[in-house]
Amino acid sequence: MKILIRLFALLFLCLLLAGGGLAWFVYDFLHSVPESAGREIQFDVLPGASFGKIARELEEKGLVTDAEKFGWLARYRKMDNRLQAGRFALRTDWTPDQVLDWLVNGQPVLFRVTVPEGLTWWQTGKLLEAAGFVRFEDFRAVVLDKDFLRKYGIPFASAEGFLMPDTYLIRKDDAPDMDSARSVAGRLVDNFWRKAETRWPGGQKPQAEELKRLVILASVVEKETAIDGERARVAGVYANRLKRNMLLQADPTVIYGLGAGFEGNLRRKHLDDPANPYNTYQRPGLPPGPICSFGMTALAAAIAPEEHNFLYFVARTDGGEHIFSTNLNDHNRAVRQYLQNRRKQRQAE
Repeated sequence: MKILIRLFALLFLCLLLAGGGLAWFVYDFLHSVPESAGREIQFDVLPGASFGKIARELEEKGLVTDAEKFGWLARYRKMDNRLQAGRFALRTDWTPDQVLDWLVNGQPVLFRVTVPEGLTWWQTGKLLEAAGFVRFEDFRAVVLDKDFLRKYGIPFASAEGFLMPDTYLIRKDDAPDMDSARSVAGRLVDNFWRKAETRWPGGQKPQAEELKRLVILASVVEKETAIDGERARVAGVYANRLKRNMLLQADPTVIYGLGAGFEGNLRRKHLDDPANPYNTYQRPGLPPGPICSFGMTALAAAIAPEEHNFLYFVARTDGGEHIFSTNLNDHNRAVRQYLQNRRKQRQAE
């Protein structure tokens, strides 16, 4: 009987020691940090990555001491399927609980980029490449991709005009690829549709042909003036010219047709070239597609042009306000005044 009691006592002691060891084992892991003098590390959680892979990468980067134990903790807390995708700023002096909580509830690291109004798609692509979000060739492939255009309801051969100017917070990949370009381009187009929805007449998206007309006209207005108060008036000039079957004669459309290689000096040979499909000095009507990304004030102007009798306009000075004319004689006089003002500007510089 005494032997049996001793055996039970020994078994109880073993269980007690094992339980204590397990408790210490758990306590030690939960309160240990990889480095006492912590440092910040950028860590990416890719969409669709398994928790096991993420845990191993956390251990490899020195953010947790043991991937397997980290997995036990996540499963115990029922968080192994709740990790967000994105880039996170983690620290090596955080406990496993802190790391797990930030991957589930924290804010991913996002980078700010501003896409100005008036850029072409290739200028936008170069800007995004310089900021490290995309590779230009990937971005080019995406904005010309028929499946991408179909998905986002873009009725042109490129996404030109639909890459919404705005300031964005975007996740940055260490090695941008086609998926990065597709994600960023989609973000810009989604933003266009969201903002344009508040501008459509009657709150209804226009039918395809009307949509094309509005987007093209808005892009031309955007390039013709940076002054918000003039945009509806400029749109009205083009509306009047179209009604009278006059050529639009818009320099920005010719420049767009010359492409990324345009050196900045528009010449007579460019205006006389009928092969350029965007040459509105030679071809009637609107150009075949939008010529830049435009803001919502330009779209509003295209939707509701100012009603007037003006048929011409020219800047007073480079980048300044415009003089609007109802007849060619007045316009030619305004052009001569513009040339004089420009000469004075250059002499003063």
